[in-house]
Amino acid sequence: MASHGSDLPTAAEEGFKDAASYDAYRPSYPPEAVDTFLTKLKVAEQFGSKIVEIASGTGKFTELLAKRPESFTVKAIEPHHGMREKLAQKDLTGVEVIDGKADKMPVEDEWGDACIAAQSFHWFATQEALKEIQRVLKPGAVFGAIWNIEDYNKPQSWKATTKWEQKLNDFIWSLDDGLPRFRHQLMFAVKKWKEVFDQQLPGNPIQVIKDTFTDRLPRFSLPLGEDSIKWTVWLSEEALASRLNTLSQIAVLKGEERETWVKLFKETIQNDDVERNEKGEIAVHGVTFFTWTDRL
Repeated sequence: MASHGSDLPTAAEEGFKDAASYDAYRPSYPPEAVDTFLTKLKVAEQFGSKIVEIASGTGKFTELLAKRPESFTVKAIEPHHGMREKLAQKDLTGVEVIDGKADKMPVEDEWGDACIAAQSFHWFATQEALKEIQRVLKPGAVFGAIWNIEDYNKPQSWKATTKWEQKLNDFIWSLDDGLPRFRHQLMFAVKKWKEVFDQQLPGNPIQVIKDTFTDRLPRFSLPLGEDSIKWTVWLSEEALASRLNTLSQIAVLKGEERETWVKLFKETIQNDDVERNEKGEIAVHGVTFFTWTDRL
């Protein structure tokens, strides 16, 4: 496993330190969404394609890449020590696990046929990261970001499937720490992950000339491609509680704040609109959202 030191926001370092729980309880990605996503990235059915995966975490998406019939070669970049170690322990075929981050990747120029950020791009949506992503991609290759978004962790403007999931969503929003996450994508006055692409566009002809000499020409095509697929999973109360605890802003709660959260959760899952199957498992709703753009 290659090493390349990097720093993380405190919320990420502390919130994701229980890498084993993150790996066990965070959802995987629906096969239909993965197939469509990789098709948009132009690597589906392309044998031996080289993929850079940024912020690969414990490998929730990396595992899917490693199992693909295309026999991808994957450079999995992850700055969080605990998550990186968990991924390395899996010893996935064709995967090299590397210590690094989005704006400083130990990957050679124009190596990748595609670059992927799974459940992570909101953490590093900066011009510095875009410049680095462009550097490691071949001309015309595609960068794509994909997220699993449960109803309890969605943007405020999205309608939740149930009242109980909306109640949890409201509570999670009340814990907002100001760090950029996917759910901020539709809010005004917040630096949204989408804005980093719009900021590529110069405001006037004079700026175009300036940008030509300062290496600030657009790096990726617009508009972004977007698609999404809805899903439902059935979880026990314990599994649902564990999954919620993998959210960084829940994971860091202590003392009275932790007690308030536990009380709210127990009360909420007793709501009349909580759907359960014969095993007593709860129907949890969400969507897999993905976006993509060509490297110019």
